[in-house]
Amino acid sequence: MAKMKPQALLQQSKKKKGPSRISLTTILTCSLIVALFVFFLHTSYRHWSHRSKLQLENGFSGSETEASLMDTKKSDLPGYAVFSTSKGTIVVELYKESAPEVVDEFIDLCQKNRFSGMLFHHVIKHYSIQVGNSQDLGVAEDWILGGKHHSQPDASLKHDAFLVGTPRGKPKNKGFEIFITTAPIPDLSEKLIIFGQVIKGEHVVQEIEEVDTDEHYRPKSTIKINNITLRMKI
Repeated sequence: MAKMKPQALLQQSKKKKGPSRISLTTILTCSLIVALFVFFLHTSYRHWSHRSKLQLENGFSGSETEASLMDTKKSDLPGYAVFSTSKGTIVVELYKESAPEVVDEFIDLCQKNRFSGMLFHHVIKHYSIQVGNSQDLGVAEDWILGGKHHSQPDASLKHDAFLVGTPRGKPKNKGFEIFITTAPIPDLSEKLIIFGQVIKGEHVVQEIEEVDTDEHYRPKSTIKINNITLRMKI
């Protein structure tokens, strides 16, 4: 094989291609792509940041609105019940805050006139008077047993008299029983859901408490609720 002359080698090396140059168009295109990518990231960040802020604000707004609606609903409910009985008038303040479900049920029954003509069927001195559909003593049986050992109420108890309640865990088919306490009762909160308190007519409650009863604590004379009127204020 013939040897190449040094001059020929030099010429051949000059002909070899050097590194290709990047065109201006390519540079501009890449710059545009990068700019668009950065713009997209910035826009996305602003969008999601703004959306999160709106959701947070709407969340607080929704909670405040819901709470406002609940307060409005409670304020729209009657706050008092006026019992017209055969012995006189008893005014009860309803505990809408502490016993809302029971108060709702009681109000619904009052609006349906379910208590008109209902009898006070048990009177237990120093404990309670009871009115309702049932003729059973129910939770009052324990109080009767207690009453056999205590002829006077225990003044050390924290519960007040003239509280209005209904039995806990009562079956739906038993109707709505109302107890009005006439003295502090030891296990009151265990037996009853207190949904109100007598604020006027305590003497009427005491007069009913003093009626003669038979050996089963049933009044010998008829004592009944004529009607119950609901009022927003007294």
